[in-house]
Amino acid sequence: MQQDVSSCNEILFEGSIPMQRVQLKKLGRQAQKGFTLIELMIVVAIIGILAAIAIPQYQDYVARTQVARAVSELSAYKTAIEDRINQGATTVTAEDAGYVQSTILNALTFPISTVGGVATYTGTLGGNATGGATAGLRGATVTLSRDNAGTWQCRTAAGTATAWKASYAPAGCPVA
Repeated sequence: MQQDVSSCNEILFEGSIPMQRVQLKKLGRQAQKGFTLIELMIVVAIIGILAAIAIPQYQDYVARTQVARAVSELSAYKTAIEDRINQGATTVTAEDAGYVQSTILNALTFPISTVGGVATYTGTLGGNATGGATAGLRGATVTLSRDNAGTWQCRTAAGTATAWKASYAPAGCPVA
């Protein structure tokens, strides 16, 4: 009798219908692949939040680099202007300065007066459509000036720029 009970228990637990259902459920779980709708919605929400933060930061980065580029291009002419002042010239022409039209700046106005060792020249951000300043920066100005002691100063200003922020100005060329 003991043997019959144990064999019945074996049959009941090993080959029973409830055991077969458990095995089928496991197979069903293993066959399912992919993402649920809620998982996809969470991923889309995360990407949206990151984009909302990253895009404005990137635009600010581009604007800062364009202003820094304009300052750099204008600063390149300081050496030629300084040389002409040391030679006693009262004006500096575009040829004297080695002027090359920039894609980010509108044309500079020459000649530059250097009477008494004082010189000031200004570049306006704009340039051409392919390599020019972003639309919100067009009209901002960078002014370099030399006093009679030979000290150069750089200043930036919003000018007619519609999206100008003071944080766009480089450290060595603050907002006027």
